[in-house]
Amino acid sequence: MTVQQSACLRAALQVGYAWLERGSSALLAVEQTIRVLERSGLFNAGKGSKLQLDGMRRMDASIMEGHQLRAGAVASVEGIIHPITAARLVMERTPHVLLVGPSAGRFARHFRLESQRPARKLRRYSLESVLRRYGESHGHGTVGAVALDQTGTVAAGASTGGIEVMLPGRVGDTPIIGCGVYADNETGAVSMTGWGESIIRLAVAKTICEQLEDGKGPATAARRVLHRLVTRINGSAGCLVLTPDRRFAIHHSTSHMMAGWWGGKGEPTVRDRFQ
Repeated sequence: MTVQQSACLRAALQVGYAWLERGSSALLAVEQTIRVLERSGLFNAGKGSKLQLDGMRRMDASIMEGHQLRAGAVASVEGIIHPITAARLVMERTPHVLLVGPSAGRFARHFRLESQRPARKLRRYSLESVLRRYGESHGHGTVGAVALDQTGTVAAGASTGGIEVMLPGRVGDTPIIGCGVYADNETGAVSMTGWGESIIRLAVAKTICEQLEDGKGPATAARRVLHRLVTRINGSAGCLVLTPDRRFAIHHSTSHMMAGWWGGKGEPTVRDRFQ
């Protein structure tokens, strides 16, 4: 974790908490926190999204609130800085949950979301080389947030630029509700990062919430599900977990995960390992 990334995470936590302190919704706090990270260019989301194999920048994002279980998401969207806001607009302004590809881009432009210049560094690649390289490396890089507001509602969100070693058209866990994010006031809120294919196969965010529903604490729930992810399918991931009674956990099966938390007192806690 660089000094700049650490400072950005602290700033994002302070922005999100400021909204909560003013009585705003957990949903808004999550969106605004993630927008700071998307705009920074320091993470694989928004301005900092990696170029994919064909030289294009495609992004995914999702957001969910726990009161009415409303959710919105976009996948493979191009040309905008804040996919997390596009995801929220899908939730609030349409009867749908997920929009993808060029149609998601047109939707974002309709609402005049801030644009960024599309990447045009076209590359040549072969399917064989993609499969070989993908077998050697599972690139990670998702930003996310969870929050609890004064009404007792939880929310979760995530945003990513995907991974470099991927076929155009690949979609990871981030925009899939129940995999990359989940939020329910009866259990808690979860936001994931890691190897998207493995997270999808175990529907990890929803599975952690089910553990919470069964009475497990957030740390135990996260540890159990990530342990199963590793032992069952050799997956890897990290998660943020927050319950309506203010308990939380940050856990990861990877060697490190940049993350932080803040309750409004002292300085935000930010580090790259939470074991």
